[in-house]
Amino acid sequence: FVESFPTTLSGKIQKFRMREIEIREQRRDQRSAVLAGFLGWTFDAFDFFVLTFLIADIGRAFGKSRPEVALTLTLTLAMRPVGALIFGIMSDRFGRRLPMTINIVFYAVVSALSGLAPTFQVFVFLRMLFGIGMGGQWGVSASLALESISPRWRGVISGLLHQGYSLGNLLAALAFLTVYPAMQSRDPEYAWRVMFFLGGLPALLSIFVLVRVKESAAWSEHRMDWRSYVKSLPAVWKRFLYLVLLLTVMGFISHGTQDLYPTFLLQQRKFSQQLTAVTTMISMVGAIFGGLVIGYCSDRFGRRAMFLRALYSASATMAVAAFATQPWHIAAAFGLQGLFSGFNPAATALISVTVP
Repeated sequence: FVESFPTTLSGKIQKFRMREIEIREQRRDQRSAVLAGFLGWTFDAFDFFVLTFLIADIGRAFGKSRPEVALTLTLTLAMRPVGALIFGIMSDRFGRRLPMTINIVFYAVVSALSGLAPTFQVFVFLRMLFGIGMGGQWGVSASLALESISPRWRGVISGLLHQGYSLGNLLAALAFLTVYPAMQSRDPEYAWRVMFFLGGLPALLSIFVLVRVKESAAWSEHRMDWRSYVKSLPAVWKRFLYLVLLLTVMGFISHGTQDLYPTFLLQQRKFSQQLTAVTTMISMVGAIFGGLVIGYCSDRFGRRAMFLRALYSASATMAVAAFATQPWHIAAAFGLQGLFSGFNPAATALISVTVP
């Protein structure tokens, strides 16, 4: 026994070290998956919201009215279901990692090309293509990130992930506050185009995804052949329709108040460009705070309860955001966007434990 004791102890120490290395690698993979999903969604949102600050300038460049330019936002959102379907099927068939990489490169390139559009018709077409990329990003990135972590942390992580959307809007406002005036002073006619060129930078994120992010173990475990995949769809059609209706209502509320809010401040409230950008940035800080808090609370008090509380609270603040005077606009936007962002991650966490 005395002679074998050192050998036994050494074996246990070696097993402990191997387990420690395994846990460290697992946590690193989890951080990489969450970071990739967060950044992918952040840059996607930047490329979308940058247009909301440039509606008047694009209208002047192409000789179009504000409603005509604003229609491109609607067409972009209308193409999101197409992208969600295409990249969703790809992610179920080929894994999360490759479709996510393709998606990032696609929407980044299309965003940069939007700045080169020679006519309004080409610009609209490119924004519709961007909508396909935008629609595919969230489902793939959320699946990759949430499948990489423990289910008990999905509320917090879904809250963190969704704040990439708020951060993207904040960065768009920051670019409008800093980059845009500098470009406008040098070349007023092409300043808006430079803003879209910035949207091409996320293509570099694809390198990080390919190098650092590992494939979802959950997908590898539950992958199935194409015939079995198609046969499994009728069994979940009722749940599918329910989730489509749920997300449609959420999109109607959030995009119905967010997308033209900068234009509302510029045109109806006569805010300066700087004040509009600062107001948007403050509101996105509120969104980030609200999303993280309500995401955490959804882990403790339930997904449905926090989703409904945040949704009802957000609805109650809409009138304040629309009719308040200048000081109240900032405070109302802060609370409104925070509450909106709160029900989104709660719903995402709910979907992650509802869908097979």
